[in-house]
Amino acid sequence: MHRYSDRLTALTAPENQFSTLLAQYRAAGRPLLDLTIANPTEALADYPHAEIASALGSIESFRYQPDPFGNLRARQAIANRHPGVSPENLALTASTSEAYAVLFKLLANPGDEILVPAPSYPLFEYLAQLEAVRLRPYRLSYDGSWFIDFGSLEAAISPRTRAVILVHPNNPTGSFLRASEYERLRGFGLPLISDEVFQDYAFAESANRIQTLNGHDDGLSFTLNGLSKAAGMPQMKLGWIGINGPAADCQQARQRLELILDTYLSVSAPVQLAAAPLLAIGDKIQAQIRIRILKNLATADALTANSPVHRLHSEGGWSIILRVPQILSEEEWITRLLTDHGVILQPGYFFDMPGEAYLVASLLTPEAAFREGIDTLQSMATRQ
Repeated sequence: MHRYSDRLTALTAPENQFSTLLAQYRAAGRPLLDLTIANPTEALADYPHAEIASALGSIESFRYQPDPFGNLRARQAIANRHPGVSPENLALTASTSEAYAVLFKLLANPGDEILVPAPSYPLFEYLAQLEAVRLRPYRLSYDGSWFIDFGSLEAAISPRTRAVILVHPNNPTGSFLRASEYERLRGFGLPLISDEVFQDYAFAESANRIQTLNGHDDGLSFTLNGLSKAAGMPQMKLGWIGINGPAADCQQARQRLELILDTYLSVSAPVQLAAAPLLAIGDKIQAQIRIRILKNLATADALTANSPVHRLHSEGGWSIILRVPQILSEEEWITRLLTDHGVILQPGYFFDMPGEAYLVASLLTPEAAFREGIDTLQSMATRQ
């Protein structure tokens, strides 16, 4: 008897050898240097648990007053921090992942296609499969910096294409959307979904990039963000969608989004009621994260100077890509680093990097562990 949806079949894969080995080491309590950590509640030693508890404890009324788009005061608090966004054009969700699911429902029928960048974070495959839409990748190419391969993007467009996803800045490449790229994208007439969760973590200013799609009224677009990255609060489960474009397009999108969001009403009342103080606390967490990632970025560059390990150019975000000698495959690199040195890094193929051999490290890693892990990597590379 066929019991379960076929959507899950394609997502169910046996655990690979590396994952099995890592699980065994963790279960045995082996000391590990985890350079993949991306959870601020674990990465920051002085995380403000008490302040967050106080913000939630200050809520005076838990009266249930559902609004499909979310509590107006919460939306106003968010809009105050994002120029170009009005509370009326914000919709709250429980996470950025849920925001994607909502937008896939809004824009696509089952079997329709969404364009997604590669390299990028592999979560999109799961979200699309669960919403019964198909992903068509377009390439980000590298020539010393990352850029959209428009030949690849044009080739991916079909009569069933419904939207283009941008990750701005991208994870893991750390590349922002350039102003010239935005102009070309607009020429295709497709809605844009701009994932801007790492937007606050640029390494330096640049006049060539689009800061955000918020406030752009030259075509329909949706910006995604949330407390998880912007405030370093993944546990609070609050994301949002910004609706941008011509007034008529925004109005139509709001009408349809209202039905979808009203069906689920997924965002808890407490996090909405505490949104303003949580955002204020998040400013301090964000500042800590910015210090951490810039210090680790400098450490990576210092330790890999004049070594076989080369950091690919990046403009922002929480990750860096390290090119290592192709004398070993990525699988061999991550396995030997784990078994011989207790160092955990992610392979480039996890993000659909083209070719070999690349490793991805999180800049959120505690500084001492990051230094030791990168030093171990470059020493190992030097001996190969």
